[in-house]
Amino acid sequence: MDRSGSANNGSELGGSASTTFRANTAPWSNDKESPNNEDDSNEDDGDTATPAKVTDPLAPRLANNERILVVSVTERTRETWGQKAEFLLAVIGFAVDLGNVWRFPYICYQNGGGAFLVPYCVFLIFGGLPLFYMELALGQFHRCGCLSIWKRICPALKGVGYAICLIDIYMGMYYNTIIGWAVYYLFASFTSQLPWTSCDNPWNTANCMPVTSENFTELATSPAKEFFERKVLESYKGNGLDFMGPVKPTLALCVFGVFVLVYFSLWKGVRSAGKVVWVTALAPYVVLIILLVRGVTLPGADEGIKYYLTPEWHKLKNSKVWIDAASQIFFSLGPGFGTLLALSSYNKFNNNCYRDALITSSINCLTSFLAGFVIFSVLGYMAYVQKTSIDKVGLEGPGLVFIVYPEAIATMSGSVFWSIIFFLMLITLGLDSTFGGLEAMITALCDEYPRVIGRRRELFVLLLLAFIFLCALPTMTYGGVVLVNFLNVYGPGLAILFVVFVEAAGVFWFYGVDRFSADVEQMLGAKPGIFWRICWTYISPVFLLTIFIFSILGYKEMLGEEFYYPDWSFQVGWAVTCSSVLCIPMYIIYKVFFASKGGCRQRLVESFKPDDSCGSVVPGQQGTSV
Repeated sequence: MDRSGSANNGSELGGSASTTFRANTAPWSNDKESPNNEDDSNEDDGDTATPAKVTDPLAPRLANNERILVVSVTERTRETWGQKAEFLLAVIGFAVDLGNVWRFPYICYQNGGGAFLVPYCVFLIFGGLPLFYMELALGQFHRCGCLSIWKRICPALKGVGYAICLIDIYMGMYYNTIIGWAVYYLFASFTSQLPWTSCDNPWNTANCMPVTSENFTELATSPAKEFFERKVLESYKGNGLDFMGPVKPTLALCVFGVFVLVYFSLWKGVRSAGKVVWVTALAPYVVLIILLVRGVTLPGADEGIKYYLTPEWHKLKNSKVWIDAASQIFFSLGPGFGTLLALSSYNKFNNNCYRDALITSSINCLTSFLAGFVIFSVLGYMAYVQKTSIDKVGLEGPGLVFIVYPEAIATMSGSVFWSIIFFLMLITLGLDSTFGGLEAMITALCDEYPRVIGRRRELFVLLLLAFIFLCALPTMTYGGVVLVNFLNVYGPGLAILFVVFVEAAGVFWFYGVDRFSADVEQMLGAKPGIFWRICWTYISPVFLLTIFIFSILGYKEMLGEEFYYPDWSFQVGWAVTCSSVLCIPMYIIYKVFFASKGGCRQRLVESFKPDDSCGSVVPGQQGTSV
C-alpha cells in the first residue's frame, strides 16, 4: 500500500521534479532510468561509464571528468476508495451507531415528542451540518489524518490530533465491550426457546416474574432483566467500581471475537474496509425495515407511535430541550473524532464533498427518526401486554436494547428469528462505528510516521488492537458495566466537545474561513456560500462552546442514577478527561517555547500560521520539500 507521508517527510508531492548536480562520480548512464521509489540509490554505475550526451542548449557545460547525476522525484499517490459508494457507506456506517437506536427515541419522547424535531433540525442546519461539511472538506483537501493536517493549518494545535487519538482509545475500550454483549446475546439466541423467556433458569431469583403475568408489580423483575444482569454481566458478583471482580471468560471471548473482526476489516486500510462496509452499513437498514413492518402490526403499536410523535409545544420553553437537541445532533453526526477527516482523505481531490455531507448527514438523521418508529411500536406493544403506560416501559441506553426490546421479542411468535436479526443489527451498527474511530487513529499515525508505522500497517493495527483489548479487560469484569458507563462520560463524552471547539477555532479563526473557502473552491470549482461562512465563523464555534459548558455543569446527570459511583471515582474521571484535553495546551507550550526560533513574536507567528514548507496538495502543482 502506497501511503503519503507526514508533512515532515514531504507528503503529497505535486508532480515529478529533476535536479542536475555536478559530480565526479559516475551517473545513471544515458540508457538507464533512475529508480522512482523512495529508496533511490546513489551508487556508481562504474568508473568507465560514458557521460550522457547533452543536447539541451540550457544545460551546463561539463568538464572532461564531470558527469551528470539526474535524481528523479516522483509523486507518491495516496490510496483511494475503490468506489464512491464505499466512502458514502463508511461515513454513514460511522455516523449511524447504537445511539441512533437507543438514545434518539428516548430523548425525543422525553423532550416533547414531535416538538423536539424543531430544535433538532435547527441545530442540524446551523451547528452539526457545517461542522460535518468542514471535516469532510478538510480531509479531502489536505489528504492526511488528524495529526499531519495541523502543520498545514495551525502547527501549534497539533495537540488536537493527539487528543483525538487518546479519545479514540478510550472509546475502543468500552464500545467494543458493548458490541461483545450483543455477540453474547446472538449466540444465546440459537436455541429452541430464548433463555430470557422464563424464570426457571439457574440465574433467576425468587423475584423473577414474566412481564405477561397479571401479578407483575414494580417489585418484580423480568426474565430479560435478570438474564442481562445475572447471566450476561453477572454484576451481582461485584460491587461496582469498589470491587469489580475477575474477568468473565465467556464475555471476554465474545469481545475478543469483536476485536478479531475489527482487525481483519482494518488491516489493509480502505481496501479491506471498503468491502466490509457493504455488509455492515447496509444490513442494519434491511433489519430496521423488517422490524418496523413487524412492529407496526403488533397490538398497541399505534399508541406507542402516537406517544413518540405527539408534540408537546410547551416543552420548547425549557432550555434543557434545546441543550439535549444540540448534544444529540453533535454526538450523532460525530465530528471531531478524526473519522470524517480520515475517511475523506482517501477521496479523489475533486470529489463533491459538499453533496456527500448533505446526503450522509440527512440519512443519519432520518435513520434516527426511523429507529424511533421501530422502538416505540414495540414499546406500545409492551405497554399493551403489561396493561400499563408507555413511560413505565421504556428505558434509555443499553437497558432499552438489552432488556426491553428482548423482552418484547420473547413474547412474539418466531421469537428466535427476531432475536437473531435484531442482535445482528446491533453488532453491525456497532462495528461500523468502531471501524471509524480506530481508522481515524490508524490513519493519523500512519501519515505522521510513514516509515516506522505506515510501511508496517498490518503489524501496527495488530499491536494497537491487542493493546486496546488488554486495556478493555476491566470492562469485562463483574463490575464492568459501571466502568463502561463511566468511560462513556469521562472518556469522549466531555473531552471531545472541547477538542472539537479548539479544532473549529483553529480552522475558522487561525487558518481563516476565507482561506478554507478558497481550498473548497479549488476542489469543487465554487466557493461556499455566505450561509456556510457565517456558520463557520460565528455560529458553529458558539454551538460547540455552549454544549461544552452545559455538559460540564450537568456531568452527574450524564452519569445517570442507575449506578453508584464512589467519591474517589469523580477525581479519576476528571483525570481521564484531562489526559486528552491537556494534550492541546502542552503541545502549544512545546511548539512555542521549544520547537520554534527567534523572539517571542516570531515564535508565536511561526507556531500559529500554516507551514509553507508543506507545499501544495493540489494535483499537478509542486512545492513540497523533499
